Amino acid sequence: MFGKAQEVPQTERTPFWPRSPYGVSKVFSYWATVNYRESYGLNACNGILFNHESPRRGETFVTRKISRAVAAIKHGLQNELFLGNLEAKRDWGYAPEYVAGMWQMLQRDSGDDFVLATNETHTVREFCEAAFGHVDLDWKEFVKHDPRYERPAEVDILIGNAAKAKKILGWEAKTRFNDLVRLMVDADMELLERKTVREHLGDQP
Repeated sequence: MFGKAQEVPQTERTPFWPRSPYGVSKVFSYWATVNYRESYGLNACNGILFNHESPRRGETFVTRKISRAVAAIKHGLQNELFLGNLEAKRDWGYAPEYVAGMWQMLQRDSGDDFVLATNETHTVREFCEAAFGHVDLDWKEFVKHDPRYERPAEVDILIGNAAKAKKILGWEAKTRFNDLVRLMVDADMELLERKTVREHLGDQP
């Protein structure tokens, strides 16, 4: 939604500048919610959630793509990991905490809009360093750049200020970046320790 961020960090008052059809659709949904809330008095909230990750993240998203590759490489099932822009900066938090934040929003008597974020930003490169380092591997030996994964309109930096959510909801992100990376890698390591999964991946070309 913030895309080409107009200020750093981003708050509920930061102008939107989406950089993808996905971002554009989310901005539409945001304003539709505001419109119905103002028109009909609906108790409707917008949660402006910055990147929230977990071991359940889809394998095409960069965080899970990295954690899954780390586990596969450590288990000898993969040799390389191809990524796009390693310098893109994101505010990564732990998904279960963000779901709790959404629930907290909906317990109030009136609708409002809240940013949920960690107020930290890290590059994709840092995620690789932390993920590979957690299993004693040097990411530089395995990560390769592939321009096919570059975005046509890149989002350079996202970092959210969740001060409003903390003040009104008492919400704040507790799982920090390195802990998040480790729990995702550990989950994929455990997944690949299952014989059936290892055999399946071993059959892949």
